[in-house]
Amino acid sequence: MSVPGATAEESAASRERLAAMLEARSIAIVGASDRPDSFGLRLTMEALRSPSAPTVHLVHPKRREVLGRTCVPSLAEIPDPVDLVLLGVPDSALTEQVALASERGDAGAVVFGTAAGLGPDVAAAADGMAVCGGGCMGFVNVARGVRAIGYLERHPLPTGPIAMVTHSGSVFSAMLRTHRRLEFSLAVSSGQELVTTTADYLDYALDMPETRIIALLLETLRDAPRLRDCLAKAAERDVPVVALTVGGSPTGRVLVDAHSGAVAGDDAAWEALFDAYGVHRVDDLDELADSLEAFAVGRRVRRAGPSRGVATLHDSGAERALVADVADRIGVPFAPLAPATREALEDWLEPGLTATNPLDVWASGADTEGLVTNCLEALASDAAVGVVGVAIDLVREYDDDMSYPKSIETVLGRTDKPIVVLTNVSSAVDQLQAERLRSQGVPVFEGTRSGLRAIGHLLADAEPPRRREALPIDPARRERWAELLSSGAAVDALELIADYGVAIAEERRVATADEAVAAADALGHPVVLKTAAADVRHKVDVDGVRLGLADSDAVRAAYDDLAGRLCADVVVQPQVAPGVELALGIVRDPLLGPLVLVAAGGTLVELMDQRVVALPPIDEPAAAEMLDRLKVTALMRGYRGRPAGDVVAAREAVVAMSQLAGELGDRIAAVDVNPLIVTPSGAVAADALVLPRPRDVPEPH
Repeated sequence: MSVPGATAEESAASRERLAAMLEARSIAIVGASDRPDSFGLRLTMEALRSPSAPTVHLVHPKRREVLGRTCVPSLAEIPDPVDLVLLGVPDSALTEQVALASERGDAGAVVFGTAAGLGPDVAAAADGMAVCGGGCMGFVNVARGVRAIGYLERHPLPTGPIAMVTHSGSVFSAMLRTHRRLEFSLAVSSGQELVTTTADYLDYALDMPETRIIALLLETLRDAPRLRDCLAKAAERDVPVVALTVGGSPTGRVLVDAHSGAVAGDDAAWEALFDAYGVHRVDDLDELADSLEAFAVGRRVRRAGPSRGVATLHDSGAERALVADVADRIGVPFAPLAPATREALEDWLEPGLTATNPLDVWASGADTEGLVTNCLEALASDAAVGVVGVAIDLVREYDDDMSYPKSIETVLGRTDKPIVVLTNVSSAVDQLQAERLRSQGVPVFEGTRSGLRAIGHLLADAEPPRRREALPIDPARRERWAELLSSGAAVDALELIADYGVAIAEERRVATADEAVAAADALGHPVVLKTAAADVRHKVDVDGVRLGLADSDAVRAAYDDLAGRLCADVVVQPQVAPGVELALGIVRDPLLGPLVLVAAGGTLVELMDQRVVALPPIDEPAAAEMLDRLKVTALMRGYRGRPAGDVVAAREAVVAMSQLAGELGDRIAAVDVNPLIVTPSGAVAADALVLPRPRDVPEPH
């Protein structure tokens, strides 16, 4: 429904039609039926189950009555426009029926069909209507009492805090049917999003007072600018967003000429988008379920205070080691316990057990309830603990022992911190105990890794995304370079990045061996020679670089080799002092626009698998965060006696690339800076490449 260039009035009208569809007070079911096991019957039964009791009109060309209700032969027979048309018709009739609904002024429709090639025709026929689908399961507006789905679902559905939009119909039905405490304000199977997009649904859901968590399953990125607006809106309103993506973004597949594109990879757009808005990204459906339960059932981690990690309590030494190993691999931090906490724990632990985090409390099993209660309370009282995890299997106890649930319930009343149960064998969880705990606000995670990841999301939620500050635009600089990039003329990439504040190695261009020797003498040995062949973008790939040339003879020999194999045009540079090599880049995503990349640099840039991507603007704190996520940054800080590099200069170079992306992102396809050599005295770019954006590539919208 989001049309680029739409007026404010048109946008408001679109929102009104979407709201009318999702809150439908009148529904027309085209293809209504009472034939057993038919789609039309299920569609009709679900609409009639809508708790809001909308007016339902039944339409079928050959029936005069369905389920004892009057049925008309055509949508045209319904005298007034309706809020929602449910199209239980063959794909061959979809375009005609959507066009008829649009002509009548109906607000919206659900297109369940999936016929290949029909999408553009259906979208055109909608002509401003809201449309859910095609290829979808429909939607349930639980909070407003509307059921618009083509299969039988649990009835009634309790209203809850989660608004879910999923491109997958199977995930839509599975998430509605879990035994977990996952309850929804709105659930949408958006399918192909021929007209109405994820952003449209999110914008609506965020204005529902019931919505306190957003759940997304996305197969592709549509309507990127408005989706960004919605994610920003969620962050501003302190509504956590939990997202699972399936398939990569287009970035890495379209930029084959720049190392930046290859290094960024297919996942770059998702990573940059979610990082910018603090979205909690999950890896699979189990993690999605655990993470949604963490936010929906339980408490949030305090946003004020020093909470730094999780504390877990175990009744098994082996499972304690397992949890510690998995937490270390996925980066979930354990809180350091204060001396007072350790002293309190030692008063309760039996001999041979140590007051550490993670904590093993099991010895003889004497007074389990008292032991667990007091240890949990001690952990919850520690200022560094953000989440308390009871890492037990929560199996059925055949002697009906309920010590663990009772202990958790007791401590729950003595703290406002999240207390969660972390189970290790999902198939062994006693669902009666789990439901008892969930009903009181204790999430029960069903899996070691997925549960720990959910705990990690709870901890990360305590630090909301910081608003990044953009540097002022330099209009004259932007105009100067934009004109050159659009002209088709050759662009000196080093000169470009230097204009944005990145220090570059001095260079001389030569066309003969004598000129190369003279340039080397002027610059001072040792020097570097690089081919300047116009058709060579990556010099190392063609053996086009010669390093450490200490005298005139070496320079002459290197020049003759390069000129003989590649081209007479050669660049001479002074050899930059050794340092840590980074790669900086700008890679243009066709949907999000320019992304800024920083990675381990040098000749192994594509093999090191160390890179971070981000959406501009990137200020110095954001640049520092990007660099801190690279292992190579440890070398810049003086690893094992190595001299420390100028980390501030490296940050400034990242900020400069962000500024370049902000001013010229509409004119470039990619920029490579590799290597950026970080030494104790600064950060110098030794080589760079810029690829202007082809003129026929449209702007993202």
